[in-house]
Amino acid sequence: MMQQLSPIEIERIKSLFSNADSLIISAGAGMGVDSGLPDFRGNQGMWQTYLELGKQRIDFMDIANPAAFRQTPRLAWGFYGHRLDSYRHTQPHQGFYLLKQLAEKLELPYFVFTSNVDGQFQKAGFNASQIYECHGSIHHLQCFEPCDQEIWSADQLQPEIDKDLCQWLGDLPKCSACGSLARPNVLMFNDDQWIRQRNYQQYKRLEKFIKQYHHPVVIEIGAGTAIATVRGFSERFAPQLIRINLREAMLPSKGGVSIAENAVIGIQNIYQILVE
Repeated sequence: MMQQLSPIEIERIKSLFSNADSLIISAGAGMGVDSGLPDFRGNQGMWQTYLELGKQRIDFMDIANPAAFRQTPRLAWGFYGHRLDSYRHTQPHQGFYLLKQLAEKLELPYFVFTSNVDGQFQKAGFNASQIYECHGSIHHLQCFEPCDQEIWSADQLQPEIDKDLCQWLGDLPKCSACGSLARPNVLMFNDDQWIRQRNYQQYKRLEKFIKQYHHPVVIEIGAGTAIATVRGFSERFAPQLIRINLREAMLPSKGGVSIAENAVIGIQNIYQILVE
């Protein structure tokens, strides 16, 4: 599994970990692909999953937008409701568990920085207090207006979706405080209504972690350049960066180690080098 890594790269990975006092895992949409989740990299992938959006030529920026909830709430909730149900039934791939084992076996304190709203790190057993979800979580809801700053769990929400039409069936989710439409507590495009309270608390814990540990090694997985939030964060720590990316594995000017593989194989490579 390690044929693509040169002896120099292998030694570099060992050196990064031998000098590290902590582990930061940063993950973009590519982290979930090996679990069978779409990454919405292009319209074609999304339109294959949501045929009605393809028929109407609605792209990701249009449906992942507060305007969609205002103009076509059943379509918007059809999209997000299906995603919520899909994430609930998706099992994290082996790479999640290998990363957690790596931190435990090497006795490295860890923190997760992810743009994914799917909750897969929590499902894989990562400590929820050591995860920063920079775009929020689909497993939490808020008022669309919003009438106040309340964020509540989506656990009681049971989506009924006409997948072919991408339509929410039955009563739309409501805000318990004012009775108006509820929406996922995720950061959308052109979104000035996102309640950041939960996100802010996560960020404060991340800041504390970064101040406490001064020599982290960063494993970045599946973070693209189109929306470069995760990559920008990871590159702050270069050259103590290991970038796993099948399509966009180029490194920043400060360097690091590049593994041009998908999430599972890239993580397996690192695990084998350090543990097995």
